[in-house]
Amino acid sequence: MNPGVDAMSVLGAVTALRDEVAAAELPLELPGVAAGRAARLALLNQLDDYVLPRLRSVDAPLVAVVGGSTGAGKSTLVNSVVDAEVSRSGVLRPTTTTPVLVHHPLDRRWFADERILPGLSRVTGAASDAETPGSLRLVESSSLPPGMALLDAPDIDSVVTANRALAIQLLAAADLWLFVTTAARYADAVPWDLLRDASERGTAIAIVLDRVPPEVMTDIRSHLAGMLREHGFTTAPIFGIPETRLTSAGRLPTADIARLRSWLTALASDARARTVIVRQTLDGALASLHTRASTMVGASEDQADAAEALTQVPASAYAEALRNVEHGMTDGTLLRGEVLARWQEYVGTGEFFKQVESAVAKVRDRITAAVKGTPPPSGDLGEALQSGVAALVAAQAHGASATIARTWRQLPGGDPVLADHPGLAQPAADLGPRIDRLVRDWQGEVLQLVRSEGRDRRTTARIAAYGVNGIGVILMLVAFAHTGGLVGAEVGIAGGTAVLAQKVLEAIFGDQAVREMATKARRHLLEQVQELYAAEQARYQLALAGLDDLAAQSVRLEKAATAVKAVR
Repeated sequence: MNPGVDAMSVLGAVTALRDEVAAAELPLELPGVAAGRAARLALLNQLDDYVLPRLRSVDAPLVAVVGGSTGAGKSTLVNSVVDAEVSRSGVLRPTTTTPVLVHHPLDRRWFADERILPGLSRVTGAASDAETPGSLRLVESSSLPPGMALLDAPDIDSVVTANRALAIQLLAAADLWLFVTTAARYADAVPWDLLRDASERGTAIAIVLDRVPPEVMTDIRSHLAGMLREHGFTTAPIFGIPETRLTSAGRLPTADIARLRSWLTALASDARARTVIVRQTLDGALASLHTRASTMVGASEDQADAAEALTQVPASAYAEALRNVEHGMTDGTLLRGEVLARWQEYVGTGEFFKQVESAVAKVRDRITAAVKGTPPPSGDLGEALQSGVAALVAAQAHGASATIARTWRQLPGGDPVLADHPGLAQPAADLGPRIDRLVRDWQGEVLQLVRSEGRDRRTTARIAAYGVNGIGVILMLVAFAHTGGLVGAEVGIAGGTAVLAQKVLEAIFGDQAVREMATKARRHLLEQVQELYAAEQARYQLALAGLDDLAAQSVRLEKAATAVKAVR
């Protein structure tokens, strides 16, 4: 941090950013989401493992993480520096699976709790094969000066995925990265990818060039120094260790590591020098937070866009289904086939259709005379209408679910949602019974409408000639009387049916009342269908539960990252 910056303000802003990153979710399986999740985890780890602990304890001992490729000699180097067997070494790989943190006894309080690396449990004592994954072994050594700790990390190119991930996590928690490489492997791609990341974050670096044939030491050091300069490490020290035979204790000769040990001792003993390195790395980490958080923001925005697209599909599909039901209620298609046949049976003659256009009144009189005051048999006609309405509502519901499934499979993130909720590829299992109940309830409302309109004595007497059920069925038929959906001979037949049915009702209730009753009947049915489809749509909304906050999540992340940048 720059002098004069309010440390508490920085800590508060970083803490707020950490909370937003921790709360952020990338739930949809989109292209590139793995990278977004990895970026989130890496950012969260560095905030928890390094940035926040260092902001809270600027004077805590400097942590130098010893990292490098497989077989570079990291554990041997650590053992040699502290002149004790603190980390296992050998020819079997990997030798370091549980990271080892070596510190002076006086610095115990800085590492015994979860101040840094809170995700790793603490173990002490000698290494064992039974060590629990996810632990950090603490070793005290008086050979290491107070003010500095060495952390031996797993191989950055380990064949064990968990070890590689842990190595990268530990390097992000370092004040100083002590990068160990060899004459044969110093140009490998993997470590340089990590070195580039360290450069972008401003992490302090020191290089240990191990196992170098003495005759090529100068040339290799020069070449490595040039590579470091190209990556921005103009001040990184290089400590060359010649290829040599280990001592009987398995350590490097004292003379070969004398320069490195002296540098570490001087660094640990010089509070000002430690502070320079700590602030360099901390400032670099803070400066990188906005860019790294922006990656999270971008991933979150992608999620929000995908969630919005997925959410719109059910809404659009069921809105279209409802429009189709409304159209089907008024275009005459419900009057075709079975309904027309039952209407013929209802009026009791097959000849009246020929007379509808020229003598509607006469036909109506014949109907009245034929029934002689006895209610006509409306049951079959009512059942036909009920079946037609139920079939229309069900067909549109099935069409909506098919449209949603097909569209989701074409949208980013949609196919995995369907895989997790296979029932969404079709309507709910109880849709059929619910539709039957809906139609029955609607028919009950129509009958109640007839009773309400027929309260006066004269109207009641007219209704009695047909029966409430019969008038109700005729009202349903009139409600579906428009003929835009029929073709050919059906148009004339259905048109005559509508005219005749409407004239019968008008003779009972009057033309204005009939129009209002038909409108109410249609509206009531449509409202019930709308509620039914809303319940179906809710199944898809439940599958997408929690995704409605993704857009706000992106805004909160961006705001928190900008706040950190502002207080710096």
